[in-house]
Amino acid sequence: MMLRWLVLGLLGLGTAHAADMIALRYMDQDSGSVAYPTRILVTPNFMRMDGGEDAGDFILLDRRQHKVIHVVHDNKMAMVFTRGKLPAKPANWKPQLATLKTERGTQTFRLTVEGVVCSEGVAARQAAPDAARAMAEYKAVLASMQYRVWKESPASMQHPCDLAIQVWETGTTLKLGLPLDEREFTGRTRKFESENRLPLNPKLFRVPEGMPLVNAPS
Repeated sequence: MMLRWLVLGLLGLGTAHAADMIALRYMDQDSGSVAYPTRILVTPNFMRMDGGEDAGDFILLDRRQHKVIHVVHDNKMAMVFTRGKLPAKPANWKPQLATLKTERGTQTFRLTVEGVVCSEGVAARQAAPDAARAMAEYKAVLASMQYRVWKESPASMQHPCDLAIQVWETGTTLKLGLPLDEREFTGRTRKFESENRLPLNPKLFRVPEGMPLVNAPS
């Protein structure tokens, strides 16, 4: 019942104005670690992810230039990742996506590769659709880098689910809608907490003045 009312609230927020930004809040947790808050701010041109503090470290997606910029104040520089070319999918690459409509506007999903459940959860199709698109765009920019990391890892650490979630199927579950509850094969979880509209604050989508931009190794 709680999920039903949460979705109804999301659907009733109305249309965003040009001077608004979408503000999402999640609780994320990696396997064996303490849960931590994640704030996601979305505009037509940018997406920012941080811990909820305006002055803290953050990750910025430039949606027009297809760049991801990682700002860490202690490092006194911003690392820039650009979208690269991915190799072709193997001929035997056959992921399976199972979905089931549940309460109003939601559906459960399960993404499986080689019999292993890589990701499963609940998504709301009509809730903040542009935010879901921005999340997929962010993962697409990093996909080539994630593939290089996977390729250079020891064979014992090369799990096909990493290729699914981070490389070749980055937008598959996000096309179903905004994630409300998600669990990955690694044990990592994400739980939706809130969504609202806030007045646009352009300063939150800028690299701090004077901070050099450094391109990540290709």
